[in-house]
Amino acid sequence: MTASTTRRTTVAKSRIAAVGALAVAGTLLLTACGDQTEGAKKVSGSSAEAPLFDQLPKAIQDKGVIKVGSDIAYPPVEFKDKSGKTVGIDPDLAGALGKQLGVTFEFENGTFDTLLTGLRSKRYDIAMSAMTDTKDRQNGVDGDTGKKVGEGVDFVDYFTAGVSIYTKKGDDKGITAWSDLCGKKMVVQRGTVSHDLAKSESEKCTQARKGKITLEAFDNDLEAQTRLRGGGADAGSSDFPVAAYAVKTSGGGNDFQLVGEQVEAAPYGIAVAKNNPLTKALQSALEAIIKNGEYDKIIAKWGVEDGAVKEAKLNGGS
Repeated sequence: MTASTTRRTTVAKSRIAAVGALAVAGTLLLTACGDQTEGAKKVSGSSAEAPLFDQLPKAIQDKGVIKVGSDIAYPPVEFKDKSGKTVGIDPDLAGALGKQLGVTFEFENGTFDTLLTGLRSKRYDIAMSAMTDTKDRQNGVDGDTGKKVGEGVDFVDYFTAGVSIYTKKGDDKGITAWSDLCGKKMVVQRGTVSHDLAKSESEKCTQARKGKITLEAFDNDLEAQTRLRGGGADAGSSDFPVAAYAVKTSGGGNDFQLVGEQVEAAPYGIAVAKNNPLTKALQSALEAIIKNGEYDKIIAKWGVEDGAVKEAKLNGGS
């Protein structure tokens, strides 16, 4: 996900993704919408056994906790299982990072487009929520207006994903690419790359006199899926891992289908305030779990190996 900012428009061919492997993540929870009052999810480490504890800022060492802002309604990246436990790629990676750093990662649920505001206000130490690393976000620039809205953030990049379109299964409305969405109704999560792409494509449709895209944006992706499932739209769009997971699990695999190719391939990053020494500690911890193989095990568990990174880059987005 990413908040209102435009990424490069290069089309990335669909990865030969093991969509079937996403089933190991479990059944899609249709009710797992973002609850702002929901308690935190803690993923613990032990400072006594942590090789990288000394790299942490003293304030974090003293607290023993890294507070994580996250929109916990984005399976398989982060979501609630049937018991209400926070699970997914990000919580599993946070657990592995916690072992290296010797601290607890405490996930706090928030609406995606408010996470960076929470980071700026120091409600969170980091934001980890399938957040796309972009130059605009690094520089604190609003992608829609081009205006400076903050000091920006640094990113530790840990995954790569593109954006996909999906429709009701067996009813693709002739949609095979973004250009086919003219005159159609589309559902997206508010403030994401999918939202940005849909608005941009709608302008192109209007200029070509093909009819604008009617957009309905929701606080989270699961609400958008519910709307499409009920026949309230022609198509939806989200990051590829999320779209593929929904296709595989929603309705036992009978609700949705992917159409067309992925576009806008870009890195997910852990966002940290500018010039915070926590950034370097997180980068070192990510490098450590990549080298010891724990990273690959987590990525394979969720069936998204095609998005795996080989090194922990800082600010690799464009």
